[in-house]
Amino acid sequence: MESTTNTGIISFFGAEQGPWKIASMQTLIGAPLPEANCLNIQQSAITPDQNSDAKWILRGFISNLRYTHRSEKTMLDAHSKPLGRAAYHAAALIPIQKSKECWNLAQDERRRIFEEDSKHIQQSAEYLQYISRQLHHSRDLGEAFDFLTWFEFAPEHTEKFDALCAILRKTEEWQYVTREIDIRLLK
Repeated sequence: MESTTNTGIISFFGAEQGPWKIASMQTLIGAPLPEANCLNIQQSAITPDQNSDAKWILRGFISNLRYTHRSEKTMLDAHSKPLGRAAYHAAALIPIQKSKECWNLAQDERRRIFEEDSKHIQQSAEYLQYISRQLHHSRDLGEAFDFLTWFEFAPEHTEKFDALCAILRKTEEWQYVTREIDIRLLK
């Protein structure tokens, strides 16, 4: 899966077979997804009638960075690792939905919560050497989740990934999350 050049719709879907085995699905906030054994990723918008084996389908697209300043983007580009690395055969798909109150804020107010107050980028930076990531936007597609966050890492870095998640989930930003499911995967 390409990390920045593909701007088409990407479908993540749970099924009985697929390249990523679902190790766990933990609903942290809101309604769960139906149980599935595996995760598939397709670089197109699929629908249930196109894949009758899908237990659920989540769609998103890669977009421009919306709350990132130039200095932050430069730092992220310099320290980020590409997806699809051979040693990275653990992954997490974390779909997130935010509240109407969050979306009623102006963009500069959401930026303040995202970075100035919660330090999302700053706190994540030290983990970029261990974790590859890609954000997929879903809200503009009318999907059930606003974002699909995809992470890949080596299994021995699971504790680092868990630490990053714990840090971010304690921030002001997470007070606006109304639905979150942590799906852990192995290849």
